[in-house]
Amino acid sequence: MFAQSIKVVCAVMALTSITASAEDNITVYSYRQNFLIEPILEQFTDKTGIKVDLVFAKDGLSERIAREGRLSPADLILTSDFSRLMELVDKQLVQSVDNPELQENIPAQYRSPKNEWFALTMRVRNLYSSKERLGKIDIDYEDLAKPEYQGKICTRSGKHPYNIALVASMIANIGEAKTKQWLNGLKANLARKPQGNDRDQVLAVKEGLCDIAIGNSYYYGNMMADDTQKAWAEAVYINFPNQDNRGAHINVSGMALAKHAPNKAQAIKLMTFLSADLAQQSYAEINMEYPVKADVNPSALVASWGEFKADSLAIDKLAQFHQAAIKLLDEVQFDL
Repeated sequence: MFAQSIKVVCAVMALTSITASAEDNITVYSYRQNFLIEPILEQFTDKTGIKVDLVFAKDGLSERIAREGRLSPADLILTSDFSRLMELVDKQLVQSVDNPELQENIPAQYRSPKNEWFALTMRVRNLYSSKERLGKIDIDYEDLAKPEYQGKICTRSGKHPYNIALVASMIANIGEAKTKQWLNGLKANLARKPQGNDRDQVLAVKEGLCDIAIGNSYYYGNMMADDTQKAWAEAVYINFPNQDNRGAHINVSGMALAKHAPNKAQAIKLMTFLSADLAQQSYAEINMEYPVKADVNPSALVASWGEFKADSLAIDKLAQFHQAAIKLLDEVQFDL
């Protein structure tokens, strides 16, 4: 009897140990690259003891989560842009989080009205100008369609999420008809067929292929920190558009709690950690992005670009015009 009791106790202890171990681990599916996320997750583990298994993929995470269904190990999903967040919501792969700390740290403009997603960092869709041929310019996005810039503009594909979001913001601000007219004018002013990534556009300016490049702000900081690409960044000025009116277009990276998160409480702890000062400052320093938490400063390099006025459009509004933006890009055959 005594031996049998010992076996029962040992079994219970083993089960308890396994349960505790499982509760000390969460799984994060991430569209953001490991080099950016891992240092921040290590800070979280040091602070809480909760270990994080990170699963990175450039594409296809929403399809994977949908395929895994209720058995998905995903607790939290990190995205590199707003369109990924919208995709997760549209496919009903996330759940809302009613957490006072998240609501306090993240302004209403940068989170879902239903608390289904929360922004973590901000980036501006900037216009880079050639120092040699154009100089620093006071420019609006609308100006890109003016005849004076014919053959002078470079951009990546119109169908890239960054540009779709920009077009969606244009629809929200000036209407669909004027945005279509603007897209036709912008296309007519392109120096080459849309191609490459945002850094490639800055390189094209340096090489004299165009005078203006459309690109996200954090790429400028990352290029400045890269021995090979620093010369690209030094060949351009970074300009914040629409400073005399509505302000520059903002896109975000963000996070969402997976619908079937097996470790919900621990995942919410990570969410609040990512929205708080330490992680926000780490994001700012590592990837040259703007913290979404208002009282956290950007890195010294980013701050050196100067203050700017941001479009006050709620990020959630971009979702309303996402399909309309794609439709207009197709109608004007922007990438052809």
